[in-house]
Amino acid sequence: MRLDQLGRREFIALLSGAAVTSPLTVRAQQPERMRRIGVLLTAAADSPEFSTYVGAFLQALAPLGWTIGRNVQIDTRWVTANADSISRHAAELAALAPDVILANGTPSAAALRHVTSTLPIVFVGVSDPVSAGLVDTLPRPGGNVTGFMTFEYNLSGKWLELLKQIAPRLTRAAVLRDSANPAGIAQFGAMQAVAQSLGVELGPVDTRDAGEIERAVASFARSGNSGLIVTPSASVSAYQGLIIALAAQHKLPAVYASRENVTSGGLISYGPDFVDQYRLGAGYVDRILKGEKAADLPVQAPTKYETVLNLKTAKALGLDVPPLVLTRADEVIE
Repeated sequence: MRLDQLGRREFIALLSGAAVTSPLTVRAQQPERMRRIGVLLTAAADSPEFSTYVGAFLQALAPLGWTIGRNVQIDTRWVTANADSISRHAAELAALAPDVILANGTPSAAALRHVTSTLPIVFVGVSDPVSAGLVDTLPRPGGNVTGFMTFEYNLSGKWLELLKQIAPRLTRAAVLRDSANPAGIAQFGAMQAVAQSLGVELGPVDTRDAGEIERAVASFARSGNSGLIVTPSASVSAYQGLIIALAAQHKLPAVYASRENVTSGGLISYGPDFVDQYRLGAGYVDRILKGEKAADLPVQAPTKYETVLNLKTAKALGLDVPPLVLTRADEVIE
């Protein structure tokens, strides 16, 4: 079964260990020391995308010798983008004293780093771990945190390039970002570096609340020849449905950072393959459980990127998708 076809029942089975090993295998082996893995995710527990990501993580652990219920226990916390909620669940998870914690996104990793300087933390989906104070350097993290970055900043300019390719008449773009996240500021700077050559004026839009987003998007739409660039962050993810609906309502082409936005009705995305990142995260968790230190495991950039295009949304926006964009798409949703 493909991971993107993983149903709710199969996902729960994975968490319980039913899909990881057979009863005969368990009976044939001697009792092993039980290890604990904490998982902190800034997503709803019923998120299909994150169910797929966690499923990939669990499936990658199995061939490395880890079986839920036999030698490993998973403690998972699903939290909202609210900073207080993230901090509370991070403290709760750290209090369980797991052997290692997998964290999704900068807010989760930062909250965990705030409450513990000893428990090993492996992150995925973090844009700039150095600026966020999570690690000393990428090659030598130096503390109790390491993991997998979403992308290098110069790749942020590709969102603007992609938006211009799919909507050539575009002259203005609103960049939706979390201004409290250092990555949001750096991503905007990388896009500004290419904006003039593309003839596009950029305007930052903070994502503190729904009203602010609605007013800013409506303002950009009134000027004509406008579009949206939706950068990745926990706060942006919290308003994913609203942003996609506003783009459709105002007929604005929009580019996103992850596949889940496009499967939910967004136009096009360019970003890392997060399933791959969670698989790689399992490898680092395994190495830490077997004695290596987070301080010695280098932070890694993505090894796979993907472009996903929603043709149905393009037609609804009245866009003629250029052959170049169709050719570069790794997946086309019709």
